[in-house]
Amino acid sequence: MTDAPAPLAESGAPLRLFNSLTRGLEDFRPVHPGEARVYSCGPTVYNYQHIGNMRAYVFADTLGRTLSFKGYALRHIINITDVGHLTSDADAGDDKMEKAAASQGKSAWDIAAFYTTEFKRDLGWLGVRDPAKWTVATDYVPRMIAFATRIADAHCYELGSGLYFDVSTVADYGRLARAVTDEGEARIEEVEGKRHAADFAIWRKTPPGETRQMEWDSPWGRGAPGWHLECSVMGEAELGMPFDIHTGGIDHREIHHPNEIAQNQAYRGCGSLDCAEHSGARMWMHNNFLIDRGGKMSKSSGEFLRLQLLVDRGYHPLAYRLMCLQAHYRSELEFSWEGLGATLTRLKRLVMAAASVRGAAETGITDRRLADLLAKFDAAMSDDLNTPVALTLLEEAAAMKKVDASQKRAALTAMDAVLGLQLLALSREDLRIRPKTATIDEPAIETILARRRDARAAKDFAASDALRDELIAAGVEVMDGDPLGWDWRLDN
Repeated sequence: MTDAPAPLAESGAPLRLFNSLTRGLEDFRPVHPGEARVYSCGPTVYNYQHIGNMRAYVFADTLGRTLSFKGYALRHIINITDVGHLTSDADAGDDKMEKAAASQGKSAWDIAAFYTTEFKRDLGWLGVRDPAKWTVATDYVPRMIAFATRIADAHCYELGSGLYFDVSTVADYGRLARAVTDEGEARIEEVEGKRHAADFAIWRKTPPGETRQMEWDSPWGRGAPGWHLECSVMGEAELGMPFDIHTGGIDHREIHHPNEIAQNQAYRGCGSLDCAEHSGARMWMHNNFLIDRGGKMSKSSGEFLRLQLLVDRGYHPLAYRLMCLQAHYRSELEFSWEGLGATLTRLKRLVMAAASVRGAAETGITDRRLADLLAKFDAAMSDDLNTPVALTLLEEAAAMKKVDASQKRAALTAMDAVLGLQLLALSREDLRIRPKTATIDEPAIETILARRRDARAAKDFAASDALRDELIAAGVEVMDGDPLGWDWRLDN
């Protein structure tokens, strides 16, 4: 993966980011001078992650890369949820891990280990940098019990099913979601004895006569922590409170993060959210949804859209990263195979442009045109991560003529280190991924193409056409006259 770029000089544009808690752009002012501490809600590792989930990590990685670009020492934490997350995000249903273990005839621990490995592989494919630390929920259960004990007397009450947080005991509950609406409350399970519909479980007792694979002793009985408690504890343990930025998908903005904020307020003394630091983080940032009108976004649909499916159909994973960057992180992004194909072509053009300077030695940038482009790039990324504009500036730099190769390489390296497309590491051959259904391999394609070039040179057009038809029958599209010089691609 691309290393962190060298930081810009302090004269760079001020970094402004959208804070979901205040619904406005704010200057980034770190809690600890020179540092940036970021917590990202990670996956519940009971299944593969669909590409909609993966957009959140492309966004968080782009944020982290930008913070590094701006000169901050980054400490980024991503959690792995291996216990406590129910089949509904709103306190209803079975524990996702226990349910997956039962359905697959494996232990919950084995399920967690397998899908954690798969998730990390997908992140690597997308060029997402490793965080400073992966926090695994089950490693923090003693700290979760201590956290809950500290807030229990003033903010919680016990029922037969567990320990519940009383949301009326903190100021401004639901401000992140902007309102506790009837619709929002309808998503929350009705539990007999709850004081308010929005109250949520801090600790879940194992029902009488049952045994869970993942359960611990606590002051409220044997059981497991609630999902919301986990992130509060892991964020505080690894980053302190308050830390700088908490990220997640926009779906977390409605229930999970408001509940996490309520716990943090209780832990920190119940201050009003007029002071954002009482929430546990100075800024809360959320990426918008990926929209799939083809109907395969959900895991419940069977062959859902996960990164492996894109690879099986012949698309390089970084084409999906580029697709995410083409839209602002706060905008909805629509997925289509046609759109992904166009994005792959855009990536090919960038890779070919970078190839022309790959062998050049890096140097400082003195060329005024390149320096101006880099300053505009800095301004775009400093404007709430405006990646669509930043991409056009990257392309402008890549297309620039009559410029020193070393300086051009330096500019592309700096920009690409923020966008994470690995342009100077990829080759055109890397972007040719054989679809899983293909019946012909690359050496065979090249052999037939060589014979076809010989036939065309000899003006034997009948033989040339026959060889072309042979390739088409094998699922190969021959791209005569392709301006990118790609020659062929496998049909997917």
